[in-house]
Amino acid sequence: MTIVITGASRGIGAALARQYKHAGEEVIGTARGAGAQAVLDVTEPASHASFAASLQDRPLDLLICNAGVYLDKGDDLDTGFGPDLWAQSFATNVTGVFLTVQSLLPNLRAAQGAKIAIIASQMGSQARAPGGSYIYRASKAAAINLGRNLAVDLKPEGIAVGIYHPGWVRTDMGGDQGEISVEDSAQGLAGRIDALDIAQTGCFETWDGRAHPF
Repeated sequence: MTIVITGASRGIGAALARQYKHAGEEVIGTARGAGAQAVLDVTEPASHASFAASLQDRPLDLLICNAGVYLDKGDDLDTGFGPDLWAQSFATNVTGVFLTVQSLLPNLRAAQGAKIAIIASQMGSQARAPGGSYIYRASKAAAINLGRNLAVDLKPEGIAVGIYHPGWVRTDMGGDQGEISVEDSAQGLAGRIDALDIAQTGCFETWDGRAHPF
């Protein structure tokens, strides 16, 4: 199985890469910067074109859209949430997901029963609205909506799309107070993705297998 994971240089993405490599799968981890296994800036169309060209016509069994940013953490309603943060966050968390899927569609179509996993967040669920983190919440809500619509359009082609909340994970983004480790999150996510099939396409689930309200 050939797997592409975006944002694989650290955190959940790196843990997922380790998980799948340990299972003997071929993993192509992408990130920004020269130190990455494969360079991909999900906000740049030219970077997508270059990365897709590097894969040529190789079938892609699983695409995990994990790259994301949380730039407005701790911002104040009166003075924070600047327009630049909105633009940067949506460029990565929403447009970046779409461009990744779009650019790799030929490779996904070349595989039998390919899957797309979008790492979103329960912070994007309309069922959870405690206030604050407006940009991050809005971008993850958009990512969930994007995944739902991709699931509809790709179902006739046999490509399943799953949307996942990775848990509150102890990472640079999640902070030291997170409830679970990156290893626990990656193991749970891998199990959910493995169970994903075309009948479940468009699902929104937690890392530990619970259906999450949209």
